Amino acid sequence: MKYHLFEVFGIELEYMLVNTTTGEIQPAVDELMKLKTGNIVSDVDNGPIEWSNELAAHVIELKTNGPTKDLDALDHKFHENIIEINDLLKTKTLCLWPTASHPFMNPELEMKLWQHSYSEVYTLYNRIFDCRGHGWSNVQSMHINLPFYDNSEFEKLHAAIRILLPILPALSASSPILDSKYLGIKDSRMKLYLTNQQQIPEMTGKVIPEQVFSYETYKTKIFDPINAAIAPFDKDKILEHHFLNSRGAIARFDRNAIEIRVLDLQECALADVAIASFVVEVLKDLINENYSTLDEQKTWHEDTLFEILNQSIEHAEEAFIHNKAYLKLLGIESESMAIKDIFIHLFKNVSTRMNIRHAKAIELILEHGSLSTRILKAINGDFSKVNIIKIYQRLGDQLTKNELFLP
Repeated sequence: MKYHLFEVFGIELEYMLVNTTTGEIQPAVDELMKLKTGNIVSDVDNGPIEWSNELAAHVIELKTNGPTKDLDALDHKFHENIIEINDLLKTKTLCLWPTASHPFMNPELEMKLWQHSYSEVYTLYNRIFDCRGHGWSNVQSMHINLPFYDNSEFEKLHAAIRILLPILPALSASSPILDSKYLGIKDSRMKLYLTNQQQIPEMTGKVIPEQVFSYETYKTKIFDPINAAIAPFDKDKILEHHFLNSRGAIARFDRNAIEIRVLDLQECALADVAIASFVVEVLKDLINENYSTLDEQKTWHEDTLFEILNQSIEHAEEAFIHNKAYLKLLGIESESMAIKDIFIHLFKNVSTRMNIRHAKAIELILEHGSLSTRILKAINGDFSKVNIIKIYQRLGDQLTKNELFLP
């Protein structure tokens, strides 16, 4: 079934399973599925929310069970499932942790692939890319799926998403620590995303999708090069181009939707769904040409947008954009501006259209910084394993409470 712009939504959230006491990752999603159903399965239909395995055996995905029309109550539904999962995991001394990366996982030693159904796909990915690295095995994200009805709606939605995409990591960054270190990158997950498929660069491109605004040009410029590049590695034709496309927003013509993939997972479902709601409202303003015309949005090349994306990834909300023309696309007349101030400007224009709980969550993020910034404040320069565990256990508590984290 096809839907018009913003008629329905799909949200996907990925969480890691860890030992409740030590914080070590535990490749036990199969055990969780067995606790829930009595069998090791890949998917669990749990009413409005579905559970699914991921490539890494310690990561579980919670997602809307089909398109939903209601974002307002969605974080409550995710939260109910998080509570249920943690209750099931108590018997194994395990729990869910949020954020987009585990702070001290050693992927070379601890990575385990999902070994059950569809494992042939993961095995092939591992053979091509060696999935032991952080960029494959230590990543949790939030995906937003937005529908389009036809080529005309795809054109508008894809153009708007391409413009907003470069600054989204500045809002959602939650992966500042890898290997118990902070190396000056606020969004380590996205930094790794830029290069973790470099063996086949056609799959990721510049992360910002190319200037393609119809199915025909998307097939020619994106899908066909991907299929040609993967062919020598995929002799049995196991992989499919919709899944191979790894740009920061991917067109799913098989279900008439665009999936946004540059957002780090937050500390609780409330924060994730609030960010999704904010993104939706800003995209509506762009599609309605409140700030710039469709033709103006379409003229931007991915190379120029990538420069802004890279600043967002490295510095999150503290990054400065020194591109007057880009700022003008968002209704801002200025030579330069910090991304946090760009979001304050955009939020003022959409806040009254948002659910009040979601609006308050965005206000907190804009006031206190991205989750990466708040984690680093809480760490306060002490990167000992004891202190890191203490902070991430607090984040796990916020996940259980469905409340945002403050240092």
